[in-house]
Amino acid sequence: MSIMASGDAHPKTYDPLLPTQSVSHNRRQYRPKAPISVITLILLILGLQFIVLPRYVYQISPSEIKLSRFHLDRLEVGLQKCAEINTPPVRYPVTNAGSRTNPRWNSFTGQNETVVLKNVKLFDGETILNKKVDIVFKKGIIESVDTAGKSISVDEHAKVFDLEGKFVTPGLVDLHSHHLAFAWPLLSATDDTNEVNPEMGPVTPQVRIIDSIKAYDMATTIIASGGVTTSLILPGSANIMGGEAVLVKNALRSGENSEEVVEEILLEHGIPISQRRRFMKMACGENPRRVYKHTRMGNAWYFRKHMERAKELLEKQDAWCLQAEVLRGNGNAAAISKFVESALKDESATDYLEYDSSIGILRGKVGVNIHCYETEDFWDMIHHSKEFGFRIQAFHHALEAWKVPEMIKDSGDNITIATFAEFGLYKKEAYEANLWAGKILAEHGVPVAYKSDHVETETNAKYLLYQAATAHSFHLSEDLALQSVTSVPARSLEIDHRVGYARAGYDADLVVWDSHPLSIGATALNVFIDGKDILDAKKTEESLANVVSESGQNSKTPSMRPIIAANVKEEVCKAAEKNGAKITITGIQRSYLYHVQVTSSGNLTMVVDHGKIICFDSDDQCASASAESITISLKDGHVLPGLTAVSVSLGLQEISGDSRTGDGEVKKASFDPNDTVYAKYGIHLDGRAFARARIGGVTRAVTAPLYSGFVDGVSTGIKTTGKNTILDGGIFQDDVALHFAVGQGAKGDVLSTISSEISKLRQILTENAGKDNIYGKAADGSFPLVVHVQNEYDITQLIKIKQDFPVINLIILGGAGAPLVANELAAAKIPVILTANRDAQDTWEKRNSLPGPPLSKSPAAILAEAGVLFGLAIPGEGDPHLHNLPLEASWAAKYAGLSSKDAINLVSRNIEQILGLVVKEETRDFVVFEGDPLQFGASVVLAFDGQQGDVSLCWPESN
Repeated sequence: MSIMASGDAHPKTYDPLLPTQSVSHNRRQYRPKAPISVITLILLILGLQFIVLPRYVYQISPSEIKLSRFHLDRLEVGLQKCAEINTPPVRYPVTNAGSRTNPRWNSFTGQNETVVLKNVKLFDGETILNKKVDIVFKKGIIESVDTAGKSISVDEHAKVFDLEGKFVTPGLVDLHSHHLAFAWPLLSATDDTNEVNPEMGPVTPQVRIIDSIKAYDMATTIIASGGVTTSLILPGSANIMGGEAVLVKNALRSGENSEEVVEEILLEHGIPISQRRRFMKMACGENPRRVYKHTRMGNAWYFRKHMERAKELLEKQDAWCLQAEVLRGNGNAAAISKFVESALKDESATDYLEYDSSIGILRGKVGVNIHCYETEDFWDMIHHSKEFGFRIQAFHHALEAWKVPEMIKDSGDNITIATFAEFGLYKKEAYEANLWAGKILAEHGVPVAYKSDHVETETNAKYLLYQAATAHSFHLSEDLALQSVTSVPARSLEIDHRVGYARAGYDADLVVWDSHPLSIGATALNVFIDGKDILDAKKTEESLANVVSESGQNSKTPSMRPIIAANVKEEVCKAAEKNGAKITITGIQRSYLYHVQVTSSGNLTMVVDHGKIICFDSDDQCASASAESITISLKDGHVLPGLTAVSVSLGLQEISGDSRTGDGEVKKASFDPNDTVYAKYGIHLDGRAFARARIGGVTRAVTAPLYSGFVDGVSTGIKTTGKNTILDGGIFQDDVALHFAVGQGAKGDVLSTISSEISKLRQILTENAGKDNIYGKAADGSFPLVVHVQNEYDITQLIKIKQDFPVINLIILGGAGAPLVANELAAAKIPVILTANRDAQDTWEKRNSLPGPPLSKSPAAILAEAGVLFGLAIPGEGDPHLHNLPLEASWAAKYAGLSSKDAINLVSRNIEQILGLVVKEETRDFVVFEGDPLQFGASVVLAFDGQQGDVSLCWPESN
């Protein structure tokens, strides 16, 4: 066995911890130094034994002496390698300001001015400190964190910020991202995340994501603007073993020459390569199963077979090292030569580079991070880890971990669950996602981290903190929620000695927030990475110019959703859901209903009889009306119209990743109006997404047929409450709008260009004008024409169509580029259903879209300023985010300077007006919340069907 590869004059060693490299550097610094006299004596003895005696006593030729020296050198190199592979990973001590410098710092582009943040409300990585503090940092290191008001000694050039009680957190740590490897805008030429090749197969631990890093990815700055300063960049999940991951700081061009150098974006830039942390990405379940057509059994076999070989090689390494140590000790030149020659001829030597990372896993030098969703896969991987003796750092995605917290904890490895707060439902593995998972896992002592899985709109890492805020609203404690994106991932990655905390001696990665970081729309005002603010102060100020700060709200801890005891719920709902029940609701603080005049303010009482409001006033004024009624007492009641969602799948596709769970897609393009697909014929009125819609106060939805081409079909209006079938009012409007799509996603065999899509739409409107068919109705303006479109130039083409066909009722759905042509849309009176208020520049056609505060104004702000009529919809496979519809409206309103009434209208009346939905104020649905639905922590108490006059929802629940 050998840890050396065969070669000619200059053989190389295969480092089981590192890429193949020259054997000569960075070896001796890791061995204890003997006194010089001892070293000299050893060299003299070896020289006598292998040079003087052979040459002059035994009369051995110079060539033979040279060969002997070569063998001795090879032995020494191998033993140095042995020392290295048996050195445990570096364990860093608790950090303090005087003990370390920031290895990434340089005097050219690094922090050169001392910075002081005064009067800070600090979350330090563990908890929110009781008192305000002052933070001093220089040269990329936090120098001190002291109680505010203490005397601070700094140089005269220091930059001092009085934050007046604003929140500061450590820079956020994202445990799972793919940016830099798959750069925005996403193109096939830059997708380097999965090594999928038949020649290499599903087990590729030998590849490294560092070889795919693109140190120019525009997403990096966008991500950093959300406060994310450190990210683990992982290979994709196509392979059982996908390759090594790498840690980065999200600061482009931060090296001495401000160039796009991969090394300079690494978190451990400036640290010797042999001391850097290493991480392996693995995957189980659906992804490798789908890509390679193996079952879970087959994938498990491939993995076990590979690890068994890695174990064999590890044992051969250890045996070689032991034997080499013995030979060096006895100094038998012939035996050494024979041993080295045998090692050089060992055919297995070429395996060491391929198995380098896997051997590192077995030696505890490579952290294992596994993409796993389901309980059986957790068990299987834990079983494998015990079989081969390695530790799992984290399960990623892990949407079923909440089902088996004790099993995970009992593994004994303190496995972190790196998961989503709400994203799910999009495939079978994700179908059991639970909004309460963070709370459940934390109650069992399992570490929880939220991560982005960044690369597309739904997983945009800029909004990582939003996941922690969502988890907090579902009862993960305030401290644990903030830890889930700071210290917990840092600890899992074993970098908690320098990031994840805001304490003296840590990297100066700090974020200043405009409000409580767990509040809706919390936005970074400053993002310091290694002590330098990466945000442009002027742009930040402009982006938030419309924000109106409410006194006291910025620092208030957001609420958690109220929970009602099961027995109380059963009693209340049984009575409330009886036909003709009269219900009195007290403690209402705010109403968004138009048809009920409220003369009093605050602490109101509402009496509902047969689904109609008969009194809405003070408790005294409603006393007589409330006689013989059920009474529900609230503390912070809010009443608003039932919200309307616009969806591309609700009721037609339950699991977007499996076509067998839905109506199916139109496979063949047809432009014959008689072939038009109508969503009303395929609707199912229940499912996981419906349950989430209910807890967000969404009582109605508009869904278009499933199609990924130019002609989508006719959408339908459905009720989401689950109380009705299609036979008794479950479809509130059969036909809502005719849907087309224009853009890259609409290309097909028949219409292979965007220009042909525009031409065909013009042709359809021209040829069907005046005809009694669905196209004719769209052409004469009697039926809404909705076009799914993102790019600003494509939108401009549609504006031109509106100019040429002025009677059509044209509506834009999507609209990432709409703000760039907002004035033109307003002039043409074209409304927008915006899915892109918190969008991403992830595709080529969206590359010019706005990233939003703090880098730009929000799309909603620009549309509002231009006078465009717009509403909001939430994109997403499987509709996992529907419960957040009022929160999205609140976020948009914050950035656009809109009132709370305007915010509610964005997801109710504006949608109705845009789509021409016939809703009378007197008979509309209305919903009662405990808590403000425009903030985290509100829950639906009751919903009333305005047309049928009954309770349609009572304390709805969803996981």
